[in-house]
Amino acid sequence: MNAQIVAAKTHATPDLFPVHDTWVGAMVPKRWAKRAVTRNAIKRQIYTVSADFLPSCPQAAWVVRLRRDFSRKEFVSASSEALTQAVRTEVRALMQAAASAP
Repeated sequence: MNAQIVAAKTHATPDLFPVHDTWVGAMVPKRWAKRAVTRNAIKRQIYTVSADFLPSCPQAAWVVRLRRDFSRKEFVSASSEALTQAVRTEVRALMQAAASAP
């Protein structure tokens, strides 16, 4: 059975990602972060923190998606230290869970 699967795979279309590596994408919906400067700051933090964990993650395409809002009342500025620390803490926890997953 495995020989048939391997043979079928060799005649399949090319891989979606030509290089076997770990890829990270960030998705920050406008409804959760209204200002573009805030969305971009969050994405930069996601890419920065995830770079530390990439060597320990399985080779795959990973997408980090924001699922709750970052209130402008709580985080007044997109460049505030509070926003940076909040995003970094969440992304670290997420990436540690991803790195330890089988």
